[in-house]
Amino acid sequence: MFTTTTLSSRVPGSRLSLLQVSAAGILWGTTGVVVQVVAARTGLGAVAIGFYRLAVAAAVLLLIGLVAGHRIVAAFRAAPLAITVAGAGLAAYQALYFVAVRLAGVSIATVVSLGLAPVLLSAWETLRTRQRPGAATLGASVAAIIGLVLIAGATVEPGAATAAGYGLLAAIGSGIVYAASTAVSRHTTQGVEPLTLTTLSCVIGAISLLPLAAVEGLSFTPRATPVALLVYAGAVTTALAYALFYTGLRRIPGSVAVVVTLLEPLTAALLAVVLIDEPLGAATIVGGLLLLGAVATLYLDAD
Repeated sequence: MFTTTTLSSRVPGSRLSLLQVSAAGILWGTTGVVVQVVAARTGLGAVAIGFYRLAVAAAVLLLIGLVAGHRIVAAFRAAPLAITVAGAGLAAYQALYFVAVRLAGVSIATVVSLGLAPVLLSAWETLRTRQRPGAATLGASVAAIIGLVLIAGATVEPGAATAAGYGLLAAIGSGIVYAASTAVSRHTTQGVEPLTLTTLSCVIGAISLLPLAAVEGLSFTPRATPVALLVYAGAVTTALAYALFYTGLRRIPGSVAVVVTLLEPLTAALLAVVLIDEPLGAATIVGGLLLLGAVATLYLDAD
């Protein structure tokens, strides 16, 4: 028999965790502009940029954790399968999302990949715990997905929808892997320190992406701006952001976390307006308000 539960009753003291996950989503939202600038100035493909992003993050985190290397090794030995799945999942959903963007356009990739994850995680958590999400969580999820659709639809590129097929399948795959990786990571964070899990995930993710990135092409002429942006992408939008995300996952359900991280496309849309003069349409405004309202509802429902 299913019972109804709320965020606050399941995870006391979760407001700080929501703040940490929100910060991760906002940091991830700055990645789009970084990728655009780096690609334009280096000619690197999206998967190659993704590899450099994870490689820089892994290097930074390994340097930070150098004195605690034995703890990193011990953590991997304690849960090798879960940590490998988390790291490979990080690489896989990023690569699949990039493929979806390339074949089906930003709009379809964003709506399907990021919108599918909260639905899948809510269904999984309901089946696993036999507790239905509370009204606030369900309402926030619906509002966030509608907001995501509006924001993505406002940024659709002409002709993007004509390349559905494989791009749509890649987006679905990205959403499934993102949901599964978040579920595994949430379980793993209960026994592994967030910084250690972030380090191992980035190392495994970079190794997983290396073959694809090598085929796409990794060589470029190093210049100050793109190199600095790659360091920012690795150190801030990956190392710091995932450390915050994994820390927040310790105290809130995965389905709630992925709703909150939908602040990522909102941040990306606002940065596009501010930095590259994209128009701010009514759909983007309404979608942004719905997303902010959804996140605010989750905050109010938390302790």
